[in-house]
This record gives sequence, C-alpha cells and structure tokens, in this order.
Amino acid sequence: MLLTRRNLMQTALTLGAMHAFPGLTWAQARPLVFATFTGSWEEAHKAVLVPAFRKAADNANIVLDPMLSVDQIAKVNAAKSNPPIDVMLHDPGPALQAVAQDLVEPYPVEKSAYYRDLIPAAQVPTGPAPFFQVVGITYNPETVKTPPTSWADLWKPEFKGRVGITNLNSTLGTGFMVELAKMHGGSEANIDPAFKAIEALRPSLAAVAANPGQLATLFQQGQIDISPGNFNAIQILKARGVPVEFVIPKEGAIAFKTTIHIVKNSPNKELAFKLIEAALSPEVQATLMEEPYLIVPTNTKVAIKGELAKTLAKDHAEIAKKFVFQDWGKINEQRAAWIERFNREIRV
Repeated sequence: MLLTRRNLMQTALTLGAMHAFPGLTWAQARPLVFATFTGSWEEAHKAVLVPAFRKAADNANIVLDPMLSVDQIAKVNAAKSNPPIDVMLHDPGPALQAVAQDLVEPYPVEKSAYYRDLIPAAQVPTGPAPFFQVVGITYNPETVKTPPTSWADLWKPEFKGRVGITNLNSTLGTGFMVELAKMHGGSEANIDPAFKAIEALRPSLAAVAANPGQLATLFQQGQIDISPGNFNAIQILKARGVPVEFVIPKEGAIAFKTTIHIVKNSPNKELAFKLIEAALSPEVQATLMEEPYLIVPTNTKVAIKGELAKTLAKDHAEIAKKFVFQDWGKINEQRAAWIERFNREIRV
C-alpha cells in the first residue's frame, strides 16, 4: 500500500492505542475514519462536526479522509471484510450504488435522537441526509457586470474563454448536464442534447475541473468568470475575499441530498453512529448554516435564516418548491457510459 501522510498518522494512532491497551486488536484500536468530501466540506467538518463528535464520544480519535464518492466506494469494495473507512458521505447517485453493492449498514433509526426531526426527504433508512447541496450559477461580479439569470447565459459570447465546468465524475457535473438536457428536450434518460450543447460551449471553456473544489480554486486564481457552482463552496470563497456571487437560475437550483452511511463490517459502528448523530443534531446543523459554511440543514428544529433565507429559501417548505431534485435512479443507469463519453469527447 502506498504510504501517505494520512496513512502514517492513522498507523501511529492505532499503534499508540494498542500499546496503551494491549488487549485491543488492530481493528478495535484504529481511529474512526470518516470519508468526507474535499474542499469546503472537509473544512466545515473539521471545524464543526469533528469537535461535536469528540465531545459526544469521550474525545475518541477520528481521521478525515477526503475524497469523491466514487473513490470511497472503490476503496471499500477493495476491502469489504475489513474496510479502511467507517463512515461514508455520498451524493444521491453514489449512495444508490453503495446500497446496491451492499456496502452500508441500515441506520439504527430506533436509537436515533434526531432522525424523526429530519424533513421526510432526508429520512433515508440506509443513511440519513444531514445536508443538502445546492447548485446554481457562480460568477465574478467584477468582470460580469450583468448578473446571469439562466444556465443559457454561459453561452453568451462575452464569456468566451472564461467559463468553467466540472467533469461528470462529480455530482455537480452530472447534475448540470441533466439540466442542460432538459432545456433542450432531453431528460435523465437522455442527455444527448446536453453533449451537443457542451460541444457548442467548447470555445468558451477555460477549464473542465475534476471536482467542485478545483472549480472554486479556479475562481480564486482568476482563471474563470462564470460556472455552475455549489452554494456553500462559493460562500467560503466570499469569506476569504474572493470576488464571487451565487444566483439561482430561472430554471431552478439543482439540489442534491447528501447522505451519511455506516460502512458494513466497520469495527467502529458505535462511534460511526455517534458521528452521524452529531451531524443530524440541531446544534451542528445550525452552526454549519452560519457563515462561512452556509450548508442547508435538514433538521426541522433548525430555522433557516441569514444568507440561506435571503438567497435560497426562507424555510424547509420552500426548498421543495424552488429546488430541482433529479431522478438519480434513472441517471445511474447510464452514468458510467456518460462519464466515459464526456472524458473522451470534451477536452479543453
């Protein structure tokens, strides 16, 4: 196995615990490993969720292992009997794959103090949804003087060479392609029209990013002026002084449930449950709703306010009206082929 700084840190923590408690096995001694997402998600979880978990779990050791959902699934599949991850975080498409591949434990709903307080869409028995991700249009207000109002604005000639998108390995990229398809007569089952639209966009593309975090970096570096973007990632950039704004296109903002799962055969199931409970708690969700994170909460005990209420929705009921929820069961049927086609055809 390739040794990384994270691998070495995990090994040192485990060996230390085994030395202090000789009766512990390797699996019992290792810290809880949480596979979060890269970028703003890792920052938010490190700053807010991890301290809340450690407070609830007698200061238990935890390691964040940031990676895309597809990489989490591959890593667990490679070692199903002794998984290197205890808790996975997934967008809707990969979540369905993880469940279908029998990689996750049912969530112990009867033990949960918070599950019943979640909005109905977040009450997923294979892994609840502590958060929503919201995707709209991101732009630099210093260079884009007229705020965009539609996904179609990315094709305006003044943005030639200044548009950024992500590839289809990211949920953002796939979701954006599905919405493009719908705008041109397609659907979750047929995104051929989206490929034609992206081909027409090619002269305007400055970059095809690997993930939303990389897209945010391109704004920070001044390499792009407009793109699809995650609301919370953009707010963190704004807090750092990067000139960037977020708008909901007239077609509607794309919303993704972000579900959190206990990995099957994890030796740390009880700690995994405590981490997820912390993520569902109104205290953690209310904190993550504030600047600079601005993550959309799913616990109905948390009143939506501040920048979220101003820009996205004033309450949980309005979320269902203003956000576009896509059919990821249908999308998953062809997503692998779409990814292969996109990587082959769309290059900058």
